Amino acid sequence: MTSTVDSVIYREGRRIGDVSIDEISQVIRQSGTFVWLGLHEPDDAVLRQIQRDFGLHELAIEDAHHAHQRPKIEAYSGSLFIVLKTAQLQEGSVVYGETHLFVGPNFLVSVRHGASSSYAQVLQRSEVGTKELPKGPGFALYALLDFVADNYQPVVAQFEKDFDAIETDIFRDRFDRLVIERLYDLKRNLLELRNAVLPVAEISSELMRLHGDLIPKELRAYFRDIQDHVSRLVSLIDGMRDMLTTAMQVNLALVANNQNEVVKRLAGWGAILAIPTVMFSLYGMNFAWMPELKWKAGYPLAVAATVFGCAFVYRRLRRAGWV
Repeated sequence: MTSTVDSVIYREGRRIGDVSIDEISQVIRQSGTFVWLGLHEPDDAVLRQIQRDFGLHELAIEDAHHAHQRPKIEAYSGSLFIVLKTAQLQEGSVVYGETHLFVGPNFLVSVRHGASSSYAQVLQRSEVGTKELPKGPGFALYALLDFVADNYQPVVAQFEKDFDAIETDIFRDRFDRLVIERLYDLKRNLLELRNAVLPVAEISSELMRLHGDLIPKELRAYFRDIQDHVSRLVSLIDGMRDMLTTAMQVNLALVANNQNEVVKRLAGWGAILAIPTVMFSLYGMNFAWMPELKWKAGYPLAVAATVFGCAFVYRRLRRAGWV
């Protein structure tokens, strides 16, 4: 199965048609031409071919071939290399992929790895819904970044649902290992998503500040919109992480408080039982000359004193909330 998903040629803002990857080297030399090439997990031969056709840097091609790169933007002679982390939901679980972008004055090449939605709909939406495409690869780059950022939103919403589902369990006053495991899983997932989302804002900021040749002034507002969108998502993620940390601390405090209540009750009953222990230990010594040993009222008085002492201590501890 071929790795080429989309290969479209534009001239002066109008779609001319599809172009095969073997014809790109000739088409791209034509004045006013812009090529949008989409690839999915291409092999080394395809990457080497587009390296020759578009004049891409060797290090960027190596990164695009091996994938597993951190999100970043790097400037090479005549082109930019951008790495994005993509995220989407599959059967209730979050799966991550990578998109590598090569951007030049007259081309945009997207290389998808792993779990990632097709960018064909981005291309169609850009053609139909906007008049900014004549600005060349700058707007196409915006459309892809915006699409990747929009796909983060359902993942954040799913994490919010997961947090709501376990929030009640977190505030129980007993230790639940399963709840703690779910809590840490959610915190780990939030951190992984944050590491994917945050660089998009940094990339958008750098595109606006340093690459005016590819991003005209008229397009900066579009990238600023992406930056604002991503910043809001990062704020939501950080808020959930802080809430999870606080909830975990409160849960541990409630568990510790419950344990303290148990210890207080045990200590209270220990104090009560200490009275008959002392009394009966005294009689257990069996001295012959104990004054009350042959006294008829000695036994009932000893029992009465024990009961009275226990009742008195119990009442005091009851008032103090220890029993």
